[in-house]
Amino acid sequence: MFTKAELAILKKAIEQAELNTSGEIRVLIEKKCTLTNSMERAQHLFVKHQMHQTKNRNGILLYIAYKTKQIAIYADEGIYKILPPSYWQSTIDTLIIEFKESNYIPGICNAIHDIGVKLQTYFKYDKTTDVNELSNEIIQE
Repeated sequence: MFTKAELAILKKAIEQAELNTSGEIRVLIEKKCTLTNSMERAQHLFVKHQMHQTKNRNGILLYIAYKTKQIAIYADEGIYKILPPSYWQSTIDTLIIEFKESNYIPGICNAIHDIGVKLQTYFKYDKTTDVNELSNEIIQE
């Protein structure tokens, strides 16, 4: 769905969003969701890619299945306890609006940025102990 240049833009957005937080953001893109419920698929992929193994349980997966037009955001328990379901739904709703206008890369980058701001609020960066626990590469299934 995306070119190498567009994937690089998304990776850079993740890097920027994670600069001042110990939180981890990943984007996973696949053609079709193999389950009826995209959140269940996101949860499965979250575990498959070992995102639940971050120190503070503050990983977030932005899941996009472009052929079946499904989006889900799965947050690990550390961040999910803090931010209400309405925040995640609002982020998805905004992405849907952007996608309807074919603003895929800007829409995803804005979502990543907003999630990064939230992570910075609740999961501060400590330069003496924090490491990038999860790759910033975009996962394509």
